[in-house]
Amino acid sequence: MATNNLNPDVMNSIVARYPRKRSAIMPLLHYVQSVSGFVTNEGIELISTILEIETAEVSAVSTFYTQYKRQPVGEYHIGVCTNTLCAIMGGDAILESLKEHLGIDNDGVTADGKVSLEHIECNAACDYAPVVMANWEFYDKQTVASAKALVDGARAGNPPAPTRGPNRLVTFKEASAVLAGLDDGLAEEGIQAGEPTLLGLKLAKEGK
Repeated sequence: MATNNLNPDVMNSIVARYPRKRSAIMPLLHYVQSVSGFVTNEGIELISTILEIETAEVSAVSTFYTQYKRQPVGEYHIGVCTNTLCAIMGGDAILESLKEHLGIDNDGVTADGKVSLEHIECNAACDYAPVVMANWEFYDKQTVASAKALVDGARAGNPPAPTRGPNRLVTFKEASAVLAGLDDGLAEEGIQAGEPTLLGLKLAKEGK
């Protein structure tokens, strides 16, 4: 990727939000992914130049957090939770079925570049187990059949809407732009916290 695909004005506007320039490393990495689909060496070099820090510092952040990808991922990146609760509720079966269905392994990408697959340790949504995420949007209470329908829809360019959040599933690049702090206008769409999440608060208010 040529660095001229990255907009310096956008990058500088991201940096300007922070009292210390170095604090912009993470959103700038997301911005690079929004343009390239993954964190490129060229992107790391440009970030280090803008922030006036060593490339090793930027690279260290990009390899520490799993949301940053150093290799291309699919247009729709699917994460299947197999932590304890999701696993016993069907997460293990979903992951194995998707590997077979897509013909790829963990961290693999389909030949058409549409879908990639990742084993996720926890999606922080145990009240909706088993949970699958697509480009960091929630697909709750999944089954093998519904997970296959999700990836099939993604490969066809018509994925089902998330069960919570926006009314349509954005691409990995579009999701990365949001994580970089660029507003896509979808923040107020859909359900954010459903009944299972709010049950504890309800019981507390009732004094139970």
